[in-house]
Amino acid sequence: MADKIFENNQVSMVGEIVSDFTFSHEVYGEGFYMVEIAVNRLSNYMDYIPLMVSERLVDTKQSCIGQKIYVTGQFRSYNRHEEKKNRLVLSVFVRELEFVDEVSDEVKSNQIFLDGYICKAPIYRKTPLGREIADLLIAVNRSYGKSDYIPCICWGRNARFASGFAVGGHVQIWGRIQSREYIKKISETETEKRMAYEISVSKIEFLE
Repeated sequence: MADKIFENNQVSMVGEIVSDFTFSHEVYGEGFYMVEIAVNRLSNYMDYIPLMVSERLVDTKQSCIGQKIYVTGQFRSYNRHEEKKNRLVLSVFVRELEFVDEVSDEVKSNQIFLDGYICKAPIYRKTPLGREIADLLIAVNRSYGKSDYIPCICWGRNARFASGFAVGGHVQIWGRIQSREYIKKISETETEKRMAYEISVSKIEFLE
C-alpha cells in the first residue's frame, strides 16, 4: 500500500542549496528541517523550491550553501493557520538525497508526476496576449487517510482540455515545480512579498 501511495506523487530535482537548515518540527524523536534550493529552468530563470529534510539524511548543523544536491521525494501540502484563515504551504518532502558535483544531461533537473483528483472547478482564462491558461487544484492521496492539495497550471491545448474537467475527475499529470513571487495585500497600507509554488503541466491525462 505504501509503495502505491508513493507512486502517485513522485518528485526528482537537482539544485543548489541557497539557505541554511531551519528547524521545522519533530515526529517520534526525528527532527525535520527546511532548506531552499535554486533550480535552473530552461530559460535560465531560477525556481526557488523549499525542501523538508530529515536530520537522518544530512547533517543539518552544517551550512551546505553552494553545494549541489539531487533529491527524490514527494510534493506535499499542509494548512497553516494565519490571520484568521488557512494558508496552503507546499514543500518537497525528501526521501533520498545525494550531494553531486556534476549532473549528466540525461538527468532532468526538475520533474514531477502526480496521480490524483480534481478537487475544485478548473479556472480557465486567457492572458492579454491570448495565451490560454487553466488553473487546477489536485488532491493526491497519502497514507493514513491524508491528502496533499497541489495547485497546477496548464497552458494552450492542455488548458483547453483541462477546462472541461469535472470535480472528482481522476487525472495524471507530468510537469515541473515552479516558484512565483507575488505581492500579498495585508491591510490598506501594508503589503508583503510572498512566494507561491505550483506545477507547470507539460502533459495531462484524464482517466475514466
